[in-house]
Amino acid sequence: MDGIFAISGVPECQFRTICSSVDKLDKTPWEEVRNEMVKEKGLSEEIADKIYQYVQFKGGPELVDKLLADENFTKNESAKAGVEDMKLLFKYCKIFGCIENVSFDLSLARGLDYYTGVIFEAVLTDLSEDLIKKMKMADKDKSEDGQVGVGSVAGGGRYDGLVGMFDAKGKKVPCVGVSLGIERIFSIMEKKLEASKETRPSKTKVLVASGQKNMLDERLKLVNELWEKNIEAEVIFKANSKLLNQFQYCEENQIPLCAVIGESELAKNVVMLRDMAKRQQTEVNREKLSEEIVKLLELKS
Repeated sequence: MDGIFAISGVPECQFRTICSSVDKLDKTPWEEVRNEMVKEKGLSEEIADKIYQYVQFKGGPELVDKLLADENFTKNESAKAGVEDMKLLFKYCKIFGCIENVSFDLSLARGLDYYTGVIFEAVLTDLSEDLIKKMKMADKDKSEDGQVGVGSVAGGGRYDGLVGMFDAKGKKVPCVGVSLGIERIFSIMEKKLEASKETRPSKTKVLVASGQKNMLDERLKLVNELWEKNIEAEVIFKANSKLLNQFQYCEENQIPLCAVIGESELAKNVVMLRDMAKRQQTEVNREKLSEEIVKLLELKS
């Protein structure tokens, strides 16, 4: 990045401040970034446009070859060294079979001073356009930290000089580090949850219920039978909950089925299986309850 700035004619004293502008390109259109460089930071329009000739590019090994074939680019030792590093990185990515997951983005920047080599971000690439818009809106409400873009969940790089600052002799210690954006990961998960129509608050498929008193033990016996059949079931751990409240619990937690038992059902060895969406219930033989539940769930899926 320093090489790009030097080639473009950016004064060395402005490298870091212009770098912080370039770092916004993953969230902000070029015209806005350009205006910031020119109007707020005093860069000439000509220099800003020269920067864009490079930072607009992203790609794989072919981009490295393109830059190494650019005489104007390779004349700058810093720029050439950076691209040679990327060439070496792609070599190892190919060896380890992950080259298709790596993109060389010339706009990726850091406003920090301690990185001494390749920097990187981990980005989720399966985000929908709607989710990306929501993430951008969320980012506007927070202060810019210059670290992550939309979809970024981790960032880091090489910093051979940082550890040496704490060494009495100041020796260089080769280091590469990465920090995970836990808050960003949770934020994306929440937005995905909001966007998904199929996601339910609970994994429970069946609530075992009763409208009669002193049926907690029987409810527990039945829920255990369903667990043994690998069916996600639960009970409300209240001794004498009203049946209407239990139905409401199903609706609030989007539990599709409710298995209702009472004294008459126990006497006949049956269960009333209620489809919560259709509000219909069927009398099912207790031994065949798990089979009937599986059939209903398959029809719903």
